[in-house]
Amino acid sequence: MRRDDPGRDISANPALRRVLGRLGGPELLDLLSSGVSGGDLTTLLLEVFRRRADRLSPAEVMRRYRSDRFVAPAPTSFTALRRTEDALLSALPDAFEMLVLAPVLPLAAHSSVATVDPRKVIATVRGSEVAADPTNALALEASLRRSLALAAAPRSPALVRLAASQRVARAQHFGDPGMLAHFQIFGLVTAGRDTGNRSFEHQQLAEHLRFAAAALAAAGAQYTQVRLTCLEDASRPVIERVRGDLAALPAISVVEDPERTTGRGYYTGMCFKIYTSVEDQYLEVADGGFVDWSQLLTGNRKERLLISGFGVDRIADIHRTEAASGGAGPNA
Repeated sequence: MRRDDPGRDISANPALRRVLGRLGGPELLDLLSSGVSGGDLTTLLLEVFRRRADRLSPAEVMRRYRSDRFVAPAPTSFTALRRTEDALLSALPDAFEMLVLAPVLPLAAHSSVATVDPRKVIATVRGSEVAADPTNALALEASLRRSLALAAAPRSPALVRLAASQRVARAQHFGDPGMLAHFQIFGLVTAGRDTGNRSFEHQQLAEHLRFAAAALAAAGAQYTQVRLTCLEDASRPVIERVRGDLAALPAISVVEDPERTTGRGYYTGMCFKIYTSVEDQYLEVADGGFVDWSQLLTGNRKERLLISGFGVDRIADIHRTEAASGGAGPNA
């Protein structure tokens, strides 16, 4: 299942029109995108980039290194990043399996199941793409494991809980200097089967949010706020139950955010954002919700999948700055 992408209209892309005008017209694009096999295209592109690489001198490589934001080292301190990653890992429930993910995924791994513009993902000449979010890779692995479980027992409710910390790259350009071209995400996914009464949604959402509260506290957060957004009426009872489950947790508030606009069409049922407080304001550090990816990947409408992603660089920078200034944050 593919989402519509208005960006595929050549007339809406002046730069693409200019390039195609110089090289023979739109027919070239049609030929390269669908007129040759994937293997033949890889062979062609490998030779093109081999020749281009052969022409580059060390001085030209250095000039590119100085100007290309994708290859520069991260501004975040390694020590702060490692400390934050360790804090997140220490809070992870034992039921989750940590994976070491590959740096690349099959082509369209991000766009085929989600509303992600392929131009925001870095494609390779070998028919793959650089990881832009660990939850996509985790969803693939979780769906594979769920497929194997369903093959053995068609109504298997066995849960698959996976996590990973991965440096990712995204190819959109941001005007805000605080937005990074590559950054670390600590991702979680829980995959399973609809067992009725929204019990999967209730139990797994509560587990992810309890992890978030514990992990951020371990990373140095004084106060944490979870903002839940209901995307369909049927999910409202789940939100109420989860708010009740988390009410007794210290230094955390759980509120509803019906005005949220981002994530609609990406998430299903309900989604959330997580904020930590610094100098009297809340800054976003995590995002998550339910998605239909496992249904699409397994071909089974009874499958359920919850994803969460935590910005490790942002958490590290926020709480390193807060510790240096001696700030405490507002009451939750």
